Amino acid sequence: MILRVDNLVKHYGAGRGAVVHAADGVSLEIAQGEVLGLVGESGSGKSTVGKCVLRLTEPTSGTIELDGRDITHLSRRALRPLRRDVHMVFQDPYSSLNPRFTIEQIVAEPLRRHGVAKGGEVSRRVTAMMERVGLPRQMLARFPHELSGGQRQRVGLARALILEPKLVVADEPVSALDVSVQASVLNLITDLQRDMGFSCLFITHDLSVVRFLADRIAVMYLGEIVETGPTDQIFAEPRHPYTQALLSAAPVPDPVEQRQRRRVVLGGEIPSPLDPPPGCRFHTRCPLAQDVCRTAVPALRDPYGGRHTVACHLVTDEKIPDATAAH
Repeated sequence: MILRVDNLVKHYGAGRGAVVHAADGVSLEIAQGEVLGLVGESGSGKSTVGKCVLRLTEPTSGTIELDGRDITHLSRRALRPLRRDVHMVFQDPYSSLNPRFTIEQIVAEPLRRHGVAKGGEVSRRVTAMMERVGLPRQMLARFPHELSGGQRQRVGLARALILEPKLVVADEPVSALDVSVQASVLNLITDLQRDMGFSCLFITHDLSVVRFLADRIAVMYLGEIVETGPTDQIFAEPRHPYTQALLSAAPVPDPVEQRQRRRVVLGGEIPSPLDPPPGCRFHTRCPLAQDVCRTAVPALRDPYGGRHTVACHLVTDEKIPDATAAH
């Protein structure tokens, strides 16, 4: 496994003894060359998990293994050479690029920081990477403000991939782009991942994006993983009521099917991570919630096999709950 996260917990102090439960007991794995889509509503803890994986945020507890090595408690100095193997693509391509640097300086910075190339070799590798992300070499002398949003995100990709990392963490990399530009950037990421073979933790709230990109999906709700499985299985047979609600809210291209499909309309807002509800954290919004859901925390388990896990008391060996039938 390139990445193994086990029982990751991240709590933030919020003053006066209050604690923000950003991530509670998150476990996930990513194999060599695999794309894992991490999905959920805003505030579910997706970005926190990504930052902990990169050690941009220190976890409260749990373990993070990168290519078989435990990096959870490594010092900054010990972690520095390992940062060649993992890079991040940020949501906002403008704020993540140094406005004082030219595009050439931005893309070349990882090479210089890690001392893997010098002189003409730096220029050669930067030019080659610019071509791979579909940008002409004439842009190397420009500054970020002179580029469009899609071009800036391509620069961000070039910077992240210039060292040929083993793992890329992409945090909502297309959500800040116009819809007309999103498809071209997603196609580029797919092509680069296929050609370069890096693993990817792809964080998004957009299910259509993960269906296009991801080999497997992990669904987060209020700091916890509630369902994981192969992408085709998740879309064909979602088991958790929350996953069913997310999929029912995603539009489909067939207008007839869109009109006929049953929706799962969730009541209320996602609870505050300052005071998560007891038992199953989804029970306050779940149309199928029972007494056991309000008191007992469901374990993430795989009742049917096939690497499709779910944390729901209502999933048994005999049946899968159908939240659409509650409306």
